[in-house]
Amino acid sequence: MTAPEPSDRVISDPIGLIVDLVAAVEHRLGPDRIRAVVTGVAGGRAKSRRLAAHLAERPSVLSDGRSPAPRAVGDLLIALREAGAQAISPPCCAECGRQMRTLQRRGQDWYCWNCGPQPETCAACGNTRRVASRDRSGRPRCGKCPDTDGRDPIAVIGALIAELDPQAGQEVIADAVRRAAPRPSYQQKLAWALESNPGLLTGDGHLAPHRAILRLIDLSHAAGVAGIVRPACPRCRRVVRIDKPLGGQRVCRTCISHSRIEECSGCGARREPATRDGQGRPLCPNCLVNDPANLETCINCGRRKVVNTRTPDGPLCSSCPSLTSATCSICGKEKPCGTSRATGRPWCPDCQRRSASCSACGGVAAVVSGTLEQPLCADCTAPEVWHTCPTCSDPDYPHPGQCARCLINRRLNELLGPPSDALHPGLEALRNNIATTEHPITARRWLNKPSVSPVLSDLAAGRRALTHEALDELPDSPPLAHLRQVLVGVGALPERDEYMVRLDRFLTGLLASQQDPEQRKVLHRYAIWHLVRRLRRRNNGRPLTPQQFMSARQRTHAAVAFLNWLRDHGLNLDTCRQADLDRWLTDGSATYRQTAGHFIRWARTNKLTTVHVPAVRWNGPTQPLDDEHRWNTARRLLHDDTLKPEDRLAGLLLLLYAQGPSAISRLTIEDVEVGVQEVRLHLGDAPVQLPEPVAALARAVTANRKGHATIGALAPSSWLFPGGQPGRPISTTQLTQRLNQLGIRPNQARSTALFQLATEIPAAILARTLGIHTDVAVAWQRLSAGDWATYAAEISQRARPT
Repeated sequence: MTAPEPSDRVISDPIGLIVDLVAAVEHRLGPDRIRAVVTGVAGGRAKSRRLAAHLAERPSVLSDGRSPAPRAVGDLLIALREAGAQAISPPCCAECGRQMRTLQRRGQDWYCWNCGPQPETCAACGNTRRVASRDRSGRPRCGKCPDTDGRDPIAVIGALIAELDPQAGQEVIADAVRRAAPRPSYQQKLAWALESNPGLLTGDGHLAPHRAILRLIDLSHAAGVAGIVRPACPRCRRVVRIDKPLGGQRVCRTCISHSRIEECSGCGARREPATRDGQGRPLCPNCLVNDPANLETCINCGRRKVVNTRTPDGPLCSSCPSLTSATCSICGKEKPCGTSRATGRPWCPDCQRRSASCSACGGVAAVVSGTLEQPLCADCTAPEVWHTCPTCSDPDYPHPGQCARCLINRRLNELLGPPSDALHPGLEALRNNIATTEHPITARRWLNKPSVSPVLSDLAAGRRALTHEALDELPDSPPLAHLRQVLVGVGALPERDEYMVRLDRFLTGLLASQQDPEQRKVLHRYAIWHLVRRLRRRNNGRPLTPQQFMSARQRTHAAVAFLNWLRDHGLNLDTCRQADLDRWLTDGSATYRQTAGHFIRWARTNKLTTVHVPAVRWNGPTQPLDDEHRWNTARRLLHDDTLKPEDRLAGLLLLLYAQGPSAISRLTIEDVEVGVQEVRLHLGDAPVQLPEPVAALARAVTANRKGHATIGALAPSSWLFPGGQPGRPISTTQLTQRLNQLGIRPNQARSTALFQLATEIPAAILARTLGIHTDVAVAWQRLSAGDWATYAAEISQRARPT
């Protein structure tokens, strides 16, 4: 078996690579001791990879201790020397060559204490010396010219706080100052800052020049000092921890995250980057976790997967429980063990990482079975011959113990009790559906969830009624929503408009939380009699979509935010004037400024106010159009058979027919007319005849559609793209993620397709064929400068059918 290249080990096993490189130089320390030191220094995966990459590129740093090198390399050299290494060199100063026990850096170079700090001109004496401190103006001072005024900074701060609360104890204040700023020089800086701006203690803490001032405010407030006001975040107005500088102010972590939002280069989601790839492009946390380079080998099942739990023995994936103690089949020790997929016997994490010379073939490889004296590799390990299931004697189950069917039946008996006539017919239908599901392992994992099993037990025992109202009493969560939909799928509960119920519940709670009767009355008129009424009239019995629910909720939040701003400034809708509205529009602390325009226009229409916010007119797409990328992606979807047919069809509907993810997700099989020679798709009033090979993809998806729902899907789904819940289509978010994985940015691609189609097809026909509003089609036609003359000339040249 050939050893992996160092470049591959940098990604797959950086710690092991570092241990091997150190062990090749240092022979006094054992591998276990070296691994312990390396693990303590290397830290996370990114840092350990950078460390391994540098050592693999220049291993001589271990013996000469010379920079340039990352800080982690210097820390590793120091830690190895402290652990007793003799052949490992300590870090050496890049200027004088002196060996060091601590590091100072400039870039990638290390310097000792004498060579590291750069001298500056002292603001007091004018000599160029090492900077010992800085004065209250931030200018450098040498060690002979400190900026001191002879006062005790703790006494100065105590006097300032005593003006706010004469009853505050000086010992309490002194303790808070020492905990916030342990060093006397930092205490002096705090005293200077508070003297120049005492308002920092009474609400202006977001202007604090030093983070310790905010720490002092929190400690004083917790100690009960009156007059100390915890500052609010100047952007979101929440009274939370604010210690991150942004634009000259201290803001909360959430606002920092919002200010750093970028488009992920992997999935296209707009989020705060978790890291950046080799080209400096941003990556979101989800892409970082699912990056193949970040997958690790599970110590239980041996597969490279996303780490779910980290134990002292190693990582565990989401499919594997915590390790139980057993006797390792290789080393014979009693310790936490996983189960070998090759032999079915327990083996400990140490044996999983062990390599040795195989006693059968003589090759050096990973030990898979055998013993410490006679190890065997994977090629020389005979697969275990299992007996049939001891309960049902299923010969097709080649694993030890009970089969998955028997295990899930046992779990159903524990939750619902044995089958009997006393069980509710809906729960009996659920039992039969779970027991006969195509994927029993997935169903059993779902039954073991702590948010599902207690609810099913209560329903079976009669402690909770099998109704929507009884389930509404439980805390809302995604597992409960999935359980409700499963019960609807098996017929135990009737179908209902879940998003409308959620909207009603949200509005009821929001209105009940309003203290001002007049404000509650206005919000009731706007939310109930305008937003909800318009949604019911527009849908005409159809259920709400997730986008409609989120839009109504956001508009209601915007109305509350605007009314609260008016109340905080002593105004209301009747007394608000255009100057006040302009002040709100330019107020940096105001939220939902764009969304609240809908509420203000409604209030003006209903003569509740005289101010007006004009609607933002659409002037074209905000992202650049990329027609070349659109056609290149379309060609790949047309001819790449390695991609999933449903992903190819969804991408082509977006690229060729300008259908957004929300419209694609709600297509049903009734929208697809599959004939003998042609396939028609109903996107609007007029069907579209699909050309080949798009028609072949539509036939394949229609015939083989299958969602991820394994429980509760009794009949074939009527949706063209089924989702993860029975009876539901794929969510817009999930479909967008799948399109992003194909390299498609839905908004940009749809705008490009609409722009091109609007130049070739009149607005009326475009609206009828694509299912968009006529006004939207007209706007795109004007933007693209399309006209009827070109289209009419092309129609006249087409050959008429004989």
